[in-house]
Amino acid sequence: MMAADYPNIDIAPFIDHSVLSPITTPEQVEQWCEEAHRFNFAAVCVHPCYVKQAVELLRNKNPHVCTVIGFPTGGTTSAVKLYEAQEAVENGATELDLVMNLGWLKAGKTEEVHQEIATICEEAGKPVKVILETNLLTDAEKKLAAELAMDAGAALLKTSTGWNGGATVADVRLLKQIVRERVGIKASGGIRTHNEALDLIMAGATRLGTSRGIDLLRQRDHP
Repeated sequence: MMAADYPNIDIAPFIDHSVLSPITTPEQVEQWCEEAHRFNFAAVCVHPCYVKQAVELLRNKNPHVCTVIGFPTGGTTSAVKLYEAQEAVENGATELDLVMNLGWLKAGKTEEVHQEIATICEEAGKPVKVILETNLLTDAEKKLAAELAMDAGAALLKTSTGWNGGATVADVRLLKQIVRERVGIKASGGIRTHNEALDLIMAGATRLGTSRGIDLLRQRDHP
């Protein structure tokens, strides 16, 4: 579709303004928080060590403070993930992006996958977006992962960390067919153009995870 074919969608309220590079600095976190507030983004997504800083910078402002749990591999123990989630909430995080243990999923350890997510959702008491890393899964595994996450209490399903490929329209459409209206969908990773963002929203994404939010808005204003 061409941009002119889309309804008039403001993508800013969909964006989780993410700053998750291994070399992220406090100065960058300050910049991202200021931008998230100025452009009316849904959230800023930071490493756990920067949650307190982001919470202070965004006090009495609209964007949520999101952080990542078990990032980027999902391979830490359930106890470590739970502690990380609880500490993040104690530090003021209002949303958590939790990486699913994909090794367990592929090994058929579905009970362990479900229990880990359910415990964190219950104990954290905040919306949890479960990262499925769809590029590493078959369609059957995507469906299984989505069903486990939803049954465990996930508020949203997130396509990717961005470390193993990014979101695709096909995957968002597949997740939309699975979830219908039960939970939200966060498309994350590799969103480089304003039209790509629109494509993902039209496919069913309710959030967009990107570090390029400002660039996407500039493309809207100067196509």
